[in-house]
Amino acid sequence: MSINPVLSSTTATTASAASSRDPAKVHDAAQQFEALLLGQMLRTERQSGSGWLGSGEDASAECVTDYAEQQFAAVLAQNGGLGIATLVAKGLEPAR
Repeated sequence: MSINPVLSSTTATTASAASSRDPAKVHDAAQQFEALLLGQMLRTERQSGSGWLGSGEDASAECVTDYAEQQFAAVLAQNGGLGIATLVAKGLEPAR
C-alpha cells in the first residue's frame, strides 16, 4: 500500500519558496537574528566580569538578568538596533 502526496513535490516546493520569501516574514526573521546576536553580546559582556547589570551572585539574579538581556535585545532589534536586520532583509530580497 502506498500513500500518494496531496500536492506534487514541485507544487509543494514552489508554495514553500513563495511563502519563505514573504518580505514581512524575512524582516521578522532578520530581527530575531539581530536580537539573538545582541543578546549574545550582552551576555558575553556580563560574563566577562565587568557586568552591565550588576554581578548576579545568585541563581535567581542570573535568571532575571538573562531574561532582561533577552527582552532588551529584542526591543533594540525591533527599533533598528545595529541595522543588521535591515542589511540581512535587503540581502535576501530577490534581484529586480
